[in-house]
Amino acid sequence: MKKALLTIAGFDPSSGAGATLDLKVFHRLGFYGLAVLTAVTVQNSYRVFGLKVLPPDLVRQQYQKLQADFNFSGLKIGLIGRRANIRVIEEIISENQNRPVVVDPVFRSSSGYWLLEKESIKKYLRALSGKITLLTPNLEEASLLLGQKIKTANDMEEAVINLSQLSCSACLIKGGHLPGRALDILYDGRNLFHFEKEKLKVKVHGTGCFLSSAILGFLVIGLDLQRSCEKASSLIHQYLKSPLKISRGRLFDI
Repeated sequence: MKKALLTIAGFDPSSGAGATLDLKVFHRLGFYGLAVLTAVTVQNSYRVFGLKVLPPDLVRQQYQKLQADFNFSGLKIGLIGRRANIRVIEEIISENQNRPVVVDPVFRSSSGYWLLEKESIKKYLRALSGKITLLTPNLEEASLLLGQKIKTANDMEEAVINLSQLSCSACLIKGGHLPGRALDILYDGRNLFHFEKEKLKVKVHGTGCFLSSAILGFLVIGLDLQRSCEKASSLIHQYLKSPLKISRGRLFDI
């Protein structure tokens, strides 16, 4: 029987990131995708221009009605929008600690638009602590979470351990923007794992959403954390080689 996965994320009108991309990844991996929206963005394939955050009660109601109707097998948390939604996200993940929960922290768009108040980042991290399976920040997000700049592979190793301890979960830091090479580092609470790939000279919208959604899918299939991260990393690398050229920006052709 087909399993359902839930994404809690923002709506991207270009379908290049957020809930719309998550749903496409879930479908690609053989799942039925469900979505709770936290915000509606004004954006296209290359830039975010604005953000309208949905109120906590509406986010909660969307979740409750789906939860009463579907038995979802895992959750992915993406953009939550503003400080006001941190509490409802904490409530939701607290109810789902018996399922895989993958969190892709979204704080600022690649074009520089803030998607969560900078002063709320510490509260956000505290709300997740001890309640999730995996945290998947990129270099900038990890730097914001820790309050220190991450520039090298050695910095990444130290940061992924620190974030794992702070979140009381496994952590994968995505190093696609690391100078010279593309390196992701996973810390599962005991061991470090390095996933290194050829650095591609292409910028595609939605890489963080794609990776975290794919990891969730592989976890629900039954793979362990290391293998799930490895397969998701390989899958996204495959799609990065042939992006969809339908707009000014580059999108995943899923």
